[in-house]
Amino acid sequence: MKTSKDRILTTHVGSLPRSKAVTDGVFAKENGELEDEEELLGVIRVAVDEVVRQQIEAGVDVVSDGEMSKISYATYIKDRISGFSGDSPRKPPADLEEFPGFLERQAQSGGTPTYRRPQCTGEIAVKNLQPLTEDLENLARAVTTHKPVEAFMNAASPGVIALFQPNQYYSGHEAYLEALAEAMRIEYESIVEAGFLLQLDSPDLGLGRHMMFKDNDDAEYTKLANIHVEALNHSLRNVPADRVRLHICWGNYEGPHHKDAPMNLVLPVALRAKPQALLFESSNPRHAHEWTVFRDTRIPADKVLIPGVIDSTTNFIEHPELVVERICKFADIVGRERVLAGTDCGFSTFAGFGAVDEKIVYAKLASLAEGARIASGKLWSH
Repeated sequence: MKTSKDRILTTHVGSLPRSKAVTDGVFAKENGELEDEEELLGVIRVAVDEVVRQQIEAGVDVVSDGEMSKISYATYIKDRISGFSGDSPRKPPADLEEFPGFLERQAQSGGTPTYRRPQCTGEIAVKNLQPLTEDLENLARAVTTHKPVEAFMNAASPGVIALFQPNQYYSGHEAYLEALAEAMRIEYESIVEAGFLLQLDSPDLGLGRHMMFKDNDDAEYTKLANIHVEALNHSLRNVPADRVRLHICWGNYEGPHHKDAPMNLVLPVALRAKPQALLFESSNPRHAHEWTVFRDTRIPADKVLIPGVIDSTTNFIEHPELVVERICKFADIVGRERVLAGTDCGFSTFAGFGAVDEKIVYAKLASLAEGARIASGKLWSH
């Protein structure tokens, strides 16, 4: 993993706006209405090339494929591993339950995903590696053309799969996690073997507190979240820590978030995970103050921090000087060489929906890059 040697490198969490052609195509495939598979593959191939170009143009150093082929960051796995069918009941986060009027407004605006979230109804096993192969080839082709500093590919953690696709087959939650970890291990190892950084999306460690674990107390949450980390670490047993990033968040939606677990509860759990780099929210109004938790925590010397220095749920374009301020806070804590500038979350958590206008997304990324440039001048000036 490339870290900051003479300047602050920039990156983001992963998902980026998809074109109408991509969105229409992945939903047609999801609904069994796709007429031409090869045509969709071509559309996605072009979209990956374009999204990598746009990232570099905006000043992003460590790029992704924007998750172009995936309908969402967690449910895509049903096409790659067996054992899933049907749909799952929707369980809103605890914060939205207290504001039913706002929850209804979110649903009407498209903020509540309408795609299927199948349940686990059978044995988990690798089913089809072809979609992964296509993703890897598309990103490799775009990287060769546009030459970013580095590239990463997202993959769902065992815990987030369990969060959104509940178990109806295995004897218990731990057995389900173990099966998921072993099946997903192949994807994790393949991404790294292809030469990319692996980013594991694990909002179950944050969002899970007010969804999956909302009926548990803090001690029970901590115990269960640590079990999620153990499963994740086991799935990474053949992957070097410095080739992996871990993303945690409290849900990529504009909402109250007053039921979010505090960072001082989540961070000790996240730091037990094997990945070298940790991506986390630090810009939105509910968590921006929690940089002090990092200041007051002993961060292991081998860990790299990628704080979100721009928000992913509003159309405000953060001023570069605010980005500088946020970067420097974390550089002062762990040193400038161990900080990259990132985003709070993805900009298109599922296909067809994003709270931020597509052009504003790239304007925000450009502001992030400008802030990183200014911060670099300050941090390397002495």
